Amino acid sequence: MPLLPESLRGRAESIDADPFRYLRGVLAFLVGGGAVVALLLALTGIEPRALILAGALWTLFGVLSGLVDAVLEPLIDLANRMLSNVGLMRAGGGFSAEETLVAQGLHDAAAAAYLERAKTPDTRVSALLRRAELLAGPLSQPAAAAAELEALQRDADSLSVGDDLRLGLALTELYEQRLNDAGRAMGEVRRLIDRHPQVRQARELRGLLAALRAQHFGPTPS
Repeated sequence: MPLLPESLRGRAESIDADPFRYLRGVLAFLVGGGAVVALLLALTGIEPRALILAGALWTLFGVLSGLVDAVLEPLIDLANRMLSNVGLMRAGGGFSAEETLVAQGLHDAAAAAYLERAKTPDTRVSALLRRAELLAGPLSQPAAAAAELEALQRDADSLSVGDDLRLGLALTELYEQRLNDAGRAMGEVRRLIDRHPQVRQARELRGLLAALRAQHFGPTPS
């Protein structure tokens, strides 16, 4: 059974394509904030009728948030899939040449090719993550894979949220499954939770951290 849920993997890869996290923040600030102010005015007796406004604003916030989650976001996902199907988006991140080498069993050549692709900023993270899979797997060099990803992590401030999540999850899996270092695995998940508490994957990250703790140290006493 894989260490990381597929939903957590996939959503970490696509988080940068989610333009609605900013829209949700604006809605929470404007509409939600307005509801809180109106509620305070009502509760303090300054304007009792503001309670009606607070209820209306809170309802509006729920409706707008629901529209974003249930209508706009699925439409964007559908558009992305349609674009991918007609060839306007490169499937697999454009690593077809390297993937061909892997399929042919030329793992050393593929690892070298990924390292070359990592010199390009736009493909740096994806190329190094794919290279790490080869180093940790067929090439039996998990420590080298971890060292390369740790070097990339030291530049985490320059990474997007999605890339940092992908990098952190890859390191977690390396520590846990390849290097038998549960402490570092849990530390990496903790880093992701602390660094990105606002992302929707935060709940799954906390679940992963709890599962790792239970696996290695037993259930937490109630």
